[in-house]
Amino acid sequence: MPTARKRVRTYDPVKIRKAVQAQFGSVREAVRTLNPEQLALPTRLGEWTVRDLAAHITMAVETVSRNLDRDEPAAPQLTLLEWPFATAARAGDIADGTRDLAAANPDLDALYARTEERFLQALTAPGSRVLAARTGAMTLSDYLVTRTVELVVHTDDLNAAVPGLDIPYDRQALAACTRLLADALAAKAPGGSTEVRVPPYAVVQCVEGPKHTRGTPPNVVETDPLTWLRLATGRLTWTDALDEAKVSASGERADLGRLLPLMG
Repeated sequence: MPTARKRVRTYDPVKIRKAVQAQFGSVREAVRTLNPEQLALPTRLGEWTVRDLAAHITMAVETVSRNLDRDEPAAPQLTLLEWPFATAARAGDIADGTRDLAAANPDLDALYARTEERFLQALTAPGSRVLAARTGAMTLSDYLVTRTVELVVHTDDLNAAVPGLDIPYDRQALAACTRLLADALAAKAPGGSTEVRVPPYAVVQCVEGPKHTRGTPPNVVETDPLTWLRLATGRLTWTDALDEAKVSASGERADLGRLLPLMG
């Protein structure tokens, strides 16, 4: 697991709580409009259907409430920058639980309503409360930032799966998601030779080599937020992104293909 950088970005806890709530609400409104044929469509997530994916999104939020129901650990075990690299180990369990949840809840809107009600109650807890998350104990404030990644990435999965669906992205949620994954790249490949730009939300320095100090960096990667999220989570390969002109890369140390994806 990569070692987190000494200087860690901070997030406004009030804005993050509102962002998670807003993004979940947008997904709920969209899922409510889907007909049986749309819910049966395949997704880019293996064997998951749109119904499976819609059910999984409630799991991403319900974990906040469920973890608060558990006994509080003595101290956090996982930092925010370590979280992206700790998720792969639970992929199998998550897939099985998702299919079971979808099968047990034919009324998705009722599932979303229960999840949202419990989540709003959970938001009354202090940000310093330590959660017994499966990936590793984290503070509530940090864990809520990880929920922006889950919600934004899966909103993109839904939009990709259903023709004509255009679920909006909450600006704060998209910003937090982009920044966390950009910072995770810098933690995975520490250095100052390459500048990665994801306007308007993030700029990070990474990759070992001569450190850039002034003027135009010799190694620059630039892309948009959604392309960055797809690269970081394996929805899009580095080669395809270059071929489709979704990313620009200049300089001998600007090839990030060996470092991506960050999350399995």
